[in-house]
Amino acid sequence: MGQKINPLGFRLGTTQNHHSFWFAQPKNYSEGLQEDQKIRNCIKNYIQKNRKKGSNRKMESDSSSEVITHIEIQKEIDTIHVIIHIGFPNLLKKKGAIEELEKDLQKEVNSVNQRLNIAIEKVKEPYRQPNILAEYIAFQLKNRVSFRKAMKKAIELTKKADIKGVKIKIAGRLAGKEIARAECIKKGRLPLQTIRAKIDYCCYPIRTIYGVLGVKIWIFVEEE
Repeated sequence: MGQKINPLGFRLGTTQNHHSFWFAQPKNYSEGLQEDQKIRNCIKNYIQKNRKKGSNRKMESDSSSEVITHIEIQKEIDTIHVIIHIGFPNLLKKKGAIEELEKDLQKEVNSVNQRLNIAIEKVKEPYRQPNILAEYIAFQLKNRVSFRKAMKKAIELTKKADIKGVKIKIAGRLAGKEIARAECIKKGRLPLQTIRAKIDYCCYPIRTIYGVLGVKIWIFVEEE
């Protein structure tokens, strides 16, 4: 059973921190969780909607642009702090983008007594983040690139970041074959059972003309 556990949940409290910081009474806890989910969905939908408007770009460098690695939410009595960790914040740096996003979030949350404060943090090493690599693989597969070539290219991108190991697994109707299968590629170390090992993980669905493919990426960042 140990090898089936989510690597992030397994390390929560040691090398992995919570992405939401707030306190609520037990009867109000579910409402707080739903509010967090609404905030995260609203931000992701805003990014996706505005990226489609300017989707004339087909360059590889844009394939992983505006990918959100994670969103931190900190709630106080009268303020909700939202920190968006993003790979390449080109879209949110535009004039009026933050104000527009704040208005959308205020409508979604419907909180009269609390004001929203949005901050953008650029990820220092984008290709150290599994979400950005998964988005890159998705971009390549949608452009009919071979899945093996896309996986190898993604592992080459991790050389730009200081990591100790990476594993990419992709499953589904690969190359349009009728029978679904899974393919895996690994480079370096990946000590999944070592709790002090900081491992980033993501699971990402990719919609293709043959159906939905699933991508899982594990990255061994460092050992504390």
